[in-house]
Amino acid sequence: MINLKKEVLVFIVLFIVSSIIVHLDTWLSTPLIHLQDLFSHPMPYHPLLYVFLIYMVIVILRTVLSLIIKLFKK
Repeated sequence: MINLKKEVLVFIVLFIVSSIIVHLDTWLSTPLIHLQDLFSHPMPYHPLLYVFLIYMVIVILRTVLSLIIKLFKK
Protein backbone atom coordinates (compact mmCIF):
# COMPACT_ATOMS: atom_id res chain seq x y z
CA MET A 1 0.00 0.00 0.00
CA ILE A 2 2.87 2.35 0.75
CA ASN A 3 4.35 1.60 -2.68
CA LEU A 4 1.05 2.47 -4.34
CA LYS A 5 0.86 5.77 -2.47
CA LYS A 6 4.40 6.55 -3.55
CA GLU A 7 3.63 5.82 -7.20
CA VAL A 8 0.43 7.89 -7.12
CA LEU A 9 2.38 10.76 -5.59
CA VAL A 10 5.03 10.45 -8.32
CA PHE A 11 2.31 10.52 -10.97
CA ILE A 12 0.61 13.58 -9.47
CA VAL A 13 3.87 15.47 -9.11
CA LEU A 14 4.81 14.57 -12.68
CA PHE A 15 1.39 15.77 -13.85
CA ILE A 16 1.72 19.12 -12.08
CA VAL A 17 5.32 19.72 -13.10
CA SER A 18 4.75 18.85 -16.75
CA SER A 19 1.64 21.03 -16.84
CA ILE A 20 3.55 23.98 -15.44
CA ILE A 21 6.53 23.46 -17.74
CA VAL A 22 4.51 23.08 -20.93
CA HIS A 23 1.98 25.84 -20.26
CA LEU A 24 3.84 28.21 -17.96
CA ASP A 25 2.89 31.37 -19.81
CA THR A 26 -0.80 30.43 -19.89
CA TRP A 27 -0.89 29.39 -16.25
CA LEU A 28 0.67 32.69 -15.22
CA SER A 29 -1.38 34.97 -17.43
CA THR A 30 -4.86 33.36 -17.63
CA PRO A 31 -5.18 30.18 -15.57
CA LEU A 32 -8.99 30.09 -15.48
CA ILE A 33 -9.30 30.55 -19.21
CA HIS A 34 -6.75 27.80 -19.69
CA LEU A 35 -8.85 25.41 -17.60
CA GLN A 36 -12.00 26.36 -19.49
CA ASP A 37 -10.26 25.84 -22.82
CA LEU A 38 -9.14 22.40 -21.73
CA PHE A 39 -12.75 21.24 -21.60
CA SER A 40 -13.44 22.45 -25.13
CA HIS A 41 -10.20 21.00 -26.46
CA PRO A 42 -10.63 18.27 -29.12
CA MET A 43 -8.58 15.96 -26.91
CA PRO A 44 -9.32 17.02 -23.30
CA TYR A 45 -7.62 13.97 -21.82
CA HIS A 46 -4.27 14.77 -23.49
CA PRO A 47 -2.54 15.86 -20.24
CA LEU A 48 -3.29 12.51 -18.65
CA LEU A 49 -2.20 10.64 -21.74
CA TYR A 50 1.11 12.47 -21.98
CA VAL A 51 1.84 12.14 -18.28
CA PHE A 52 1.01 8.45 -18.43
CA LEU A 53 3.45 7.96 -21.31
CA ILE A 54 6.19 9.85 -19.46
CA TYR A 55 5.44 7.84 -16.34
CA MET A 56 5.72 4.57 -18.26
CA VAL A 57 9.12 5.61 -19.63
CA ILE A 58 10.24 6.35 -16.07
CA VAL A 59 8.94 2.98 -14.87
CA ILE A 60 10.78 1.16 -17.65
CA LEU A 61 14.01 3.03 -16.88
CA ARG A 62 13.67 2.27 -13.16
CA THR A 63 13.06 -1.40 -13.92
CA VAL A 64 16.04 -1.66 -16.25
CA LEU A 65 18.30 0.09 -13.74
CA SER A 66 17.07 -2.18 -10.97
CA LEU A 67 17.82 -5.27 -13.06
CA ILE A 68 21.30 -3.98 -13.93
CA ILE A 69 22.03 -3.27 -10.27
CA LYS A 70 20.83 -6.73 -9.26
CA LEU A 71 22.95 -8.29 -11.97
CA PHE A 72 26.14 -6.63 -10.73
CA LYS A 73 25.44 -7.24 -7.03
CA LYS A 74 25.66 -11.02 -7.47
